[in-house]
Amino acid sequence: MIQKLLGQKYGDYLAFIRRQMIKDQIESRGVKDPRVLAAMDKVCRHCFVTEDMLSRSYEDYPLPLARGQTISQPYIVALMSELAGLAGGERVLEIGTGSGYQAAVLAELAAEVDTVELFADLSAAAQARLAKLGYANINFRTGDGAAGWPERAPYDAIVVTCAAPAIPEALAAQLKPGGRLVIPVGTGAQELRLAIKTPEGLKERAVAGVSFVPMLREGA
Repeated sequence: MIQKLLGQKYGDYLAFIRRQMIKDQIESRGVKDPRVLAAMDKVCRHCFVTEDMLSRSYEDYPLPLARGQTISQPYIVALMSELAGLAGGERVLEIGTGSGYQAAVLAELAAEVDTVELFADLSAAAQARLAKLGYANINFRTGDGAAGWPERAPYDAIVVTCAAPAIPEALAAQLKPGGRLVIPVGTGAQELRLAIKTPEGLKERAVAGVSFVPMLREGA
């Protein structure tokens, strides 16, 4: 309702606070990749939140979605996107479509994004939202995120937006050699990990402490 009343002025205001978000929440914490910063500026986070959360779209924390899920904190979306190390020609798998916000950011950075969501209603809503925004390089699947999308593997990068107890073997198997897996791991305290596929296996490093919703399994 507010945006209808204020029209272009409201759009200008949202663009201004989005730029402030990038400066104050993202660049100040060390995310420097200019392609990631440009993607965070282009993708309208307010397009992905529920109407009652609209005024909080660019604040520095996750926001609730249906089914007990969340749209991630902007800084974490930017950090995970930077860790994926995308140059523009890659194929990326996302686990946990949610609102579609992370998928949209990845779609600005890569050639093609496949995204998997356990809940069919969330997947359908995200697909409609992203189509309306003009994204044609995102493919959707409903199913068990820990299983990935083996028919379309291998991937240059995999970004997981829910916390697993350990890195799922199926996801590691779907990475190309040299591919990068960005995933929160842990059942209590969680840490964001970057894993790179080498001939000897995954080479992992911890990046930051995080708090994500748990990875849910089909039939669990």
